[in-house]
Amino acid sequence: MKALGLLVLGTLCAGAAAAQTAPARLEFEVASVKPSAERADSSVEVGLHIDGAQVHISSVSLKDYIYMAYHVKSYQVVGPDWMAAARYDVDAKLPAGGSRAQVPDMLQSLLADRFQLKIHRENRDMPIYALVVSGPAKFKEVPPDPGDPPTPTAGDVLNVAVSGGRQGVSFNYGHGSSFAFGDNKFEAKKVTMVMCADALSRFLDRPVVDMTNLAGLYDFTLPLSEEDSRALLIRSAVSAGVQLPPQALQLLEGNTDASLFSAVHDVGLKLDPRKTPLEAIVVDSVLKTPTDN
Repeated sequence: MKALGLLVLGTLCAGAAAAQTAPARLEFEVASVKPSAERADSSVEVGLHIDGAQVHISSVSLKDYIYMAYHVKSYQVVGPDWMAAARYDVDAKLPAGGSRAQVPDMLQSLLADRFQLKIHRENRDMPIYALVVSGPAKFKEVPPDPGDPPTPTAGDVLNVAVSGGRQGVSFNYGHGSSFAFGDNKFEAKKVTMVMCADALSRFLDRPVVDMTNLAGLYDFTLPLSEEDSRALLIRSAVSAGVQLPPQALQLLEGNTDASLFSAVHDVGLKLDPRKTPLEAIVVDSVLKTPTDN
């Protein structure tokens, strides 16, 4: 979050006054933005990597840039449907003294400057699945390796590579941490429950919010039926902005994801349908074509 500062303006007749000023605007030292190259097939390759002062983000949708910039989840961004399909590459450099934690605020400036993004915030009642503990844990807690970074929490900026296609989807967070979907199963390695909830949100008919209060890293496998696997893969493609034929979308009709709910229950968790008030970032206006570099 941006910090507010106090600036002493001057003195008059031995009296002093302090006035509150707007916070300094955080910006990348330099940034290049361009539409991502189209792929010949329906696969998606997404990457976010921060190495020292260099920030490389590839094939990320405009909707996902907005949620990263404003410290919310993808399902809290409300705007035109095309934002989930329009993908852009960003290559940027942090200014001297800039840190990884400031990247979201710098993305806010980039979106305002290059996409003329204008938003407002409002609270909305949203249908969700609450990920909660339902019984004794039947999954493995993994102790972090000595060389691992601190366990990430909600809002942390992570290096991540996401790949997806007809055979499944995988999220690679580095340091042995991953979440993969394929071969009729979800397989999690060294993930937090926040990561798990965020990943599952890409496959279900409503977002998943972590309410487990579990703070460790975990391994587990969730076996799925072939029918549910097909439906979940179709939903993940729709979430990623992939255009699918009507025949594919018809396969979602009547699907209940029963095997996923059963598998989650079998490891001691539950996906509990609820409604909860959440802050929404509502897009008032935004350009589809960014201004020139």
